[in-house]
Amino acid sequence: MNLISDFVGSESKITEISVTFIEKGELCLMSSLTSNQHVLDWVKEMEDLMTPDKTIWIDGSEGQLRALREEAFKTGELTELNQEKLPGCVLHHTAKNDVARVEDRTFICTSNKADDCAMINWMEPTAMKAKLTPLYQGVMKGRTMYVIPYCMGPVGSPFSKVGIEVTDSIYVVLNMDIMTRIGIKALRQLGDSNDFVRGQHARADIDAENRYIVHFPEDNAIWSINSGYGGNVLLGKKCFALRIACYQGYKEGWMAEHMLILGVEDPSGHVDYVTAAFPSACGKTNLAMLIPPEVYAKKGYKVWTVGDDIAWMHVGADGRLYAINPENGFFGVAPGTNEKSNPNALATTRQGTIFTNVAHNLTDNTVWWEGLDKNPPEDAQEWTGLAVDGKEYVANGGKLAHPNSRFTAPATGCPCLSKEFNNPDGVPVTAMVFGGRRAKTAPLVYQSFSWNHGVYVGSSMASETTAAAAGAVGVVRRDPMAMRPFFGYNVGDYFAHWLDMGKKLGDKAPKIFHVNWFRTDDEGHFIWPGFGDNMRVLDWIIKRVEGKVDAVETPIGFLPKKGDINLKGIEDEVTSEVEDKLLAVDVDLWKKEIAEMRRYYNDDIKAKGGNIPQALFDELDKIEARLNKA
Repeated sequence: MNLISDFVGSESKITEISVTFIEKGELCLMSSLTSNQHVLDWVKEMEDLMTPDKTIWIDGSEGQLRALREEAFKTGELTELNQEKLPGCVLHHTAKNDVARVEDRTFICTSNKADDCAMINWMEPTAMKAKLTPLYQGVMKGRTMYVIPYCMGPVGSPFSKVGIEVTDSIYVVLNMDIMTRIGIKALRQLGDSNDFVRGQHARADIDAENRYIVHFPEDNAIWSINSGYGGNVLLGKKCFALRIACYQGYKEGWMAEHMLILGVEDPSGHVDYVTAAFPSACGKTNLAMLIPPEVYAKKGYKVWTVGDDIAWMHVGADGRLYAINPENGFFGVAPGTNEKSNPNALATTRQGTIFTNVAHNLTDNTVWWEGLDKNPPEDAQEWTGLAVDGKEYVANGGKLAHPNSRFTAPATGCPCLSKEFNNPDGVPVTAMVFGGRRAKTAPLVYQSFSWNHGVYVGSSMASETTAAAAGAVGVVRRDPMAMRPFFGYNVGDYFAHWLDMGKKLGDKAPKIFHVNWFRTDDEGHFIWPGFGDNMRVLDWIIKRVEGKVDAVETPIGFLPKKGDINLKGIEDEVTSEVEDKLLAVDVDLWKKEIAEMRRYYNDDIKAKGGNIPQALFDELDKIEARLNKA
């Protein structure tokens, strides 16, 4: 059946007829929204493989999305929340065995055996397809297959890319509507091209033993099966935007990075844009939505959010590096998000949000999670659906919300959203920041000596385990560029690509910095206040780029001169003695760090097939030589 064959090519007519069917209480079954034969052939292949009872093309109209929400309410897949307090918000629960990304079940499949190296689960593509194809055969019988065209990045941008995801989950459709630009506008971006990422997802039986999230970078394809959790099934997110895209960037001469993008506006109205990469639990989203402290706010400083998670970066016509956010929303961790930690994120969740695996406050039909406030609801359902007295449950050590519970929120609800969010050309990157969680080794902030040195700094990123984590305290976990779970090809080749980008950019390359918000005293207490006060470090970084402040040359990089970080208003907390500790470089600790990095390069990467560029060993040698002279 082809209900709209006469209307292909006319966006307004397609939308009109789609809404007409929906208003009659029906979901519109369409054979296509496009005449692109590459798309049509692939969707037909998916239908033949998974044999759904019906296929629905997602056009992106509000009428169609409203009908899908209503259907999900009827089936119990979603719960509609209090529309006065949380307009447009819904609640969803995943299976108990399906609550997070599964790194051990996540694979990169390329023809290059060298990609079978550190940090990547690799399998030869033909073998993996033979293994997984039987799992997909007839898997959607009795179900509906939804075809989701989506655009990663602003529609109309030359840097944006298109994907098509087929899925049997309304939850996935509605999340993709928030996180990407879906429907007819995405197909318009694609045109007749064959350059789109093919994503096939099926919930199947949510069988953990047969759960796979598999990437075929050479085929522009992603296969996901037996999961309903966001990070495994929203195939535009980490799967496309990082694992597939970083491979595309490697081949095409651009970068896909696990980086936030923020703009710092000074009192004159000038905005500098900064990208930053952090391992998990290091305050990435909090920094992306930072509210300047009073001493800066009174002067007119503002921070604008372009993106909280991923940056796609290209060399612009003027030779500078420009970044776009490929996403259209925020997929954030709920626990710990509150008025103090991230008021902007909390405000963003108050409209049009999908909450996943948080607690349900039955008293007023709202949601709750640990860290939201100190008042867990008495009449509650914890995240698995168990009815409990929330206060008593929490008092006895229970968790009402899963620790990895999530919110999927539209970017348009963010109070600090940058006016450049949809700029098709992106924003020029002034500085790049790497960070980690180190108790004693890394100072509060330092600047690399060069681009190559900065790439080394990014490759050495690490966090130490804390008392809250299982296992020993203080164990260093390396997470190069915060990309450890997201490399789409050989990690050594990835480092080489960074070095090549530096050559392209030359003296127009952004300056590279490292920060550490987590320096501790001898009792293990953090000595930097963090949160909004991180603005003080951003201020120094921008001043360094603009040549407005000098620095102290140390063996590891350029550090702030004492007094150059603005401590007005926090002098009682960050005393002169504390400032010294924050900026201290312990030569002995750094010698151990260099020895460990040499072991890491050789044993954990090179010995496993990672092609570490000689330039990074050279940087290692230079740092060691400077430390030996100190």
